[in-house]
Amino acid sequence: MIVIGHPWIPSSLFRKVFSKEDITKTDANEIVLLEPLVDSHALAAYCQQNQIAYAVTACTINDAILANALGASYLVCEEDDAMVIQPIAEEYLFDASVLVLIHEEKEIAKIARSGIDGVIFPEAIV
Repeated sequence: MIVIGHPWIPSSLFRKVFSKEDITKTDANEIVLLEPLVDSHALAAYCQQNQIAYAVTACTINDAILANALGASYLVCEEDDAMVIQPIAEEYLFDASVLVLIHEEKEIAKIARSGIDGVIFPEAIV
């Protein structure tokens, strides 16, 4: 299971970006975090073309499929959305990992029992 943003586990920061200029200002060890594809598909394509690791928020199966096809490394989801997206990701062998945004450590076990790829704490998002 992937755990991002827990104080005991070293991990990259996920930096919210809204433009190509924002992307060029990110540090090499940061993961670009895009808004849902409906608002950021051009930035996702830019990241894919330039081999920039990025995450995108995904709320639907379509978002997840398209983000994976555009080379996203991570799909950041709410728990309910992740429960629907994860089986699709497994069936089609997505390269992208499904992450659930959590706020408390005790949520890790619940997400793990659900078979979701990983979790991300808000502290990892800047």
